[in-house]
This record gives sequence, C-alpha cells and structure tokens, in this order.
Amino acid sequence: MARTGKASLLIVFVTVFIDLLGFGIVMPLLPRYAQDFQASEAQLGMLMASFSAMQFLFAPLWGRLSDRVGRRPILMLGLAGSTLSYALFGYVNQLGVDSTLLGLGALTWLFISRIGAGVAGATISTAQAYIADATDQANRGKGMALIGAAFGIGFTFGPLLGAAFVSAESSAPSPMPGYAAATLSGIALLFAIFKLPESLAPDSVPHDYHWLDARALHRALLRPAVGMILLTMFITTFAFAQFESTLSVLTRELGMENERNNFFVFAYVGLVLTISQGVLVRRLIPKLGESRMAIVGTSLMTIGMLGIGIAAKQTSLTLLYCVLPIGVVGFSAVTPSMQSLLSRCSADEEQGGILGLGQSMSALARILGPLAGMLLFGHNASYPYWSAASLMGLGLLLVASLRKPEPDSTSESAAGEI
Repeated sequence: MARTGKASLLIVFVTVFIDLLGFGIVMPLLPRYAQDFQASEAQLGMLMASFSAMQFLFAPLWGRLSDRVGRRPILMLGLAGSTLSYALFGYVNQLGVDSTLLGLGALTWLFISRIGAGVAGATISTAQAYIADATDQANRGKGMALIGAAFGIGFTFGPLLGAAFVSAESSAPSPMPGYAAATLSGIALLFAIFKLPESLAPDSVPHDYHWLDARALHRALLRPAVGMILLTMFITTFAFAQFESTLSVLTRELGMENERNNFFVFAYVGLVLTISQGVLVRRLIPKLGESRMAIVGTSLMTIGMLGIGIAAKQTSLTLLYCVLPIGVVGFSAVTPSMQSLLSRCSADEEQGGILGLGQSMSALARILGPLAGMLLFGHNASYPYWSAASLMGLGLLLVASLRKPEPDSTSESAAGEI
C-alpha cells in the first residue's frame, strides 16, 4: 500500500473541496429552476435522480479503472467533466426557459448537463480510494472524514458564493452560478494537474473486475459484514436523499421565494456538516469506533427527520432551522463510519472496486430517494420526512446488528476489529 503522507491528503482534500464548491452552487438552484422550466413533479424527481443514476453506473468503472491506471488520472478526468457540465448548466439558463438549442428544449439540456455532471462526479470513489491508499487502518476513519469535511465546506461556501451571483429581488434563473461552478472546477483541475501526486503503489495488482460486474457485487454480498454495510449505506442514504432533494421546494413551500435566502439555508446545512465532520466526527471516531459512531448517527438522523416533518406540517421556518442540524449531524456521523467499515473489510488491491460498490449503493439510493421524495412531497409536504424517519429506524436496527467482520481469505486487512 502506498503512503503518500499528510501533504497528499491535504492536496486531495483541497481538490475535492474546490470541485464541491461548484456542486454547492448548483444544488440549491436545481429543483427551483426545474420548476421554472415547467417540469412536472415526476420530471423534477428524474432530474434530481439523473446525477446519481450516472454515479451508480460509473462509480464502479472509475474505481476499478483507478485500481489499474492510478487515482490521479481518474480524478483529473472527473474534474474536466465537471467543468464542462457546469458550463453547460450556465449556458442553458442563459438561453432561457422557452429557448431551444440544436432542436432540443432548455429542460432537455438541463438533463444533459446533470447527466454529464453525474458521470464526472462518480470519481468520488476514487478520492475515497486515494484516502485509503494514504492511511493505515487506525487512521482510515479520520481520513474518510476529510472527504465529508470537503463536502461540508463545499456546501457552506458554495451556496454563499452562489448567493453573490443571484439577485436579491428576482427568482428568475441566472447563468452566473453555473459559470462560477465551472470556473471553480477548472481551478481544481489545474490544481490536480500540477500538485496532486499518485497514491497507488506501483506494484499493486488489481482484481479482475469488469464494468458493472455482477459477480463482484455477488462476492461482496456473500461476505456478511460487507453485505450488511452495503445495505445499511443504501437505506440511510435513501432516507437522507428524500430530505436533500426536497429541501429547496420545502423552503419555497414555507414562504421563502427569494433565491438568495434559499442559498443561505444550504450554507447553514453546509456549516453544520463542516463542523460535525471536520471537528466532531474526526475526533470521536477514534474514541467511539466506527460501529458506535454509526449508531449515534442513525439515531440523530431519525430524530432530525421527524423534526423536519413536524416543521413542514406546521409550515414553520423557525422550527426547520432548529431541527436541521440534528439530522445533518447524524448523517455526517453515519457516512464516514460506513465508508471506513467498508474499507476495512477490503484488501488493499480491491479498495477502489469495493468502495466503488459502496458508492454505487449510495448512488442507487440517491436515484430512488429523490423520485420517492418528490412524489411524496406532491401529496403532502411532510410525507418525505415521515418516510425518511421510518427508514432511519430500520437503519438503526441494521447498524446495531453489525458485528466484527469475518476475515476474507484474500485480505488480511479484513481482519481488523470493527
């Protein structure tokens, strides 16, 4: 296993952070802009799901390809794709709601931009594999939390930057947030080209996997610890995706029409993520262990989703602000814990592939979660959060049932205690 040191961890953190700034700019706008483009609830759900659908398809490909050609070229390829996709998102909004390009309507091009961003964003499993390359098992949970912290900071400053590019008075779609996101991803690409070293050991021998290799998933599920972790990741992410995809339309439902204020809500969520994963989770994981940390996280998520459902039912923005941190802190504790558990059940040479499977399970949940969330929201604004709370209760039972993994015959690293 390659050990590239703390400097390399900092570089991959900064690279992911800059790219996620772009994601943080676009994400709060997407559901509202799609509504302005006359998208139905089903179309809105599919638009939100399209990004994750591409992650589901491409995360195993990028992860396994990175096991062969290295982490660095795959990360750079993803950043280049993000740059182009965000630029297209900006251009589509510049064209306007009723315009066409090459015979296709603006809503179709909005779908294309999100599909491209999803293909590019699927390289997050490669970033996780980079962290696994650069850390030992004792520090892997802390290392995985760096990716979570990058998400949190990106979600904090991305919306704050986005707020600077929209009018405080108008809610009409603006091209500037998309162009700003493209510029930031381009900067991250340049940073990776000139500063990011390769983490994969030269003598690493990858497993013989193929794109969408059903045998790989079958082998993983036959290992009880890995199968349970993958199922838990799916359920908890599905629940959170219902909240995540409906937050923008919920704030509009509660009377927040202004796009700038909507950005501030997402910045608030990102700030909570940053503090919880960058400070609390990184310090508590070594003391509590991944399994206990996951139990704490799923419990908090259950309480938080119930609280958001109550806020939606009472149409109270004040209550929403109060309960948002509970669910967000819970999710920030669950995610790195599950990723670290999954990594510790995997051999060094299969880190990219197994973590890619984990990313695919999360992506599948993010495909189905927005579809379910938007359809439920169409019936009642509180339904997605009641559903999420129920799922998190099931997730809590699954996390509580996790045991020390059975060592895989091909992997001494699977023998570590969870």
